[in-house]
Amino acid sequence: MNFIKKFFKFEERNATMRGEVIGGIVTFLAMSYILVVNPGIASGLWSGEAGIPYGGVFFATVVGAFLATLIMALLANLPVALAPGMGVNAFFVGVIIGQYGYTWQEALALSFMGGLLFLLISLTPLRRTLIKAIPNDLKAAISVGIGFFIAFVGLRLSGVFVWNGQLSLGDLTSPTVLLGLFSVISIFIVHSLKHGISKFSFIISIVFTALIGLFLGEVMGVAGMPNFEAFNYDQFADIKDVAFVGVIEGFKTVFNQPLYSSVFLIFALLFVDIFDTAGTLVAVGRGAKLEDSEGNIPNLDKALLADSIGTLLSSTLGTPEITSYVESTTGVEAGAKTGLSSVVVAILFLISLALFPIFNLFTHSAVTLGALVLVGVLMAQQLKEINWSDMTSAITCFVTIAGMLFTSSIADGIAFGFIMYSLIKLIRGEIKSVHPIIYGSSILFIIYFALMANLL
Repeated sequence: MNFIKKFFKFEERNATMRGEVIGGIVTFLAMSYILVVNPGIASGLWSGEAGIPYGGVFFATVVGAFLATLIMALLANLPVALAPGMGVNAFFVGVIIGQYGYTWQEALALSFMGGLLFLLISLTPLRRTLIKAIPNDLKAAISVGIGFFIAFVGLRLSGVFVWNGQLSLGDLTSPTVLLGLFSVISIFIVHSLKHGISKFSFIISIVFTALIGLFLGEVMGVAGMPNFEAFNYDQFADIKDVAFVGVIEGFKTVFNQPLYSSVFLIFALLFVDIFDTAGTLVAVGRGAKLEDSEGNIPNLDKALLADSIGTLLSSTLGTPEITSYVESTTGVEAGAKTGLSSVVVAILFLISLALFPIFNLFTHSAVTLGALVLVGVLMAQQLKEINWSDMTSAITCFVTIAGMLFTSSIADGIAFGFIMYSLIKLIRGEIKSVHPIIYGSSILFIIYFALMANLL
């Protein structure tokens, strides 16, 4: 016991065993929705796209989260848990597979290359340079845009919004749509409560909505509800076609795709992962009061390294990029201060592997709609971090957020934001105030759009 306390620096951080264990449990419960949502999105179960086989992606989600969180705990000693990123999974299926026509194996190969770049960056001083090069307002806009994108994906997949040549409201008399709206209302109510129960709003909403759906479907005979047909272990047979095999098969054909598209998508995945990770680490560090006098987070470099290793693991196992989870802040609020809480989270993830049929039962899009929308709400809170009184920031951030929504592409939104920011700064004669990385990225984005339009 003394070795554990010494290894995780209990005395230095004023940590307690009770706080670490409870904090780890709270963090796991707060983010356990990913065990339902990620397989549902990444498998294409809700969108109809040819995604990763469900059983394989569930296995990859659990094992990837277990390994990545354990690495974060032992390497960086931070109360940060990792799992496949929300937004990235929608981007993976909806954009890379749906819009660009890559196979899921090729998408895993792109994710692996993005993770490899992140690892190389994490091993060099470029990691801090890249993070500092992006204006804080633009970082916030990217997070907000991803939040809106996630919420929109959930609303569309559940039928609240439909596309019939134009976007319109779905059939509000449909039992499935009504169940989805119930999940949204229920999670909003629980999360708005002032008591500690609000920390469990995600899991409460998912379980409660699923049980209501099961009752309506199994007892009342309402069509389209969650049912017990998915309650089996048979889909674990998918693992042999996904883990390790998927990314290897992807590398065999991914280079047959247009080079400019692949490069663009790799950098889009890289940027999203870096910004998500940096933002989460800052939020957790502040919440746990781990910052030094200059506002630096301890072991930030090691944390970025752990995150990049997690990304490589995720694509190898067969799931979209793993990233640090902002839900880790719920564990911090419950008393977590060290990496021991992350060890607790990792163990709970591993245990959940045996509960596959139960999680498989909650994959209905209406059941998890509330979780997707609330994630969007929480990410949209970063709107307050944007300096709207500065027109350069206001225009750039608006273009970034609107670009993601109107094009249904996170990557395009980031590209629009970079290009607009560089253009405004050039016109205003504030050339030196922009980091060369921003200019270089903007040029690459312009070339990409020109190639897409057959102008080059």
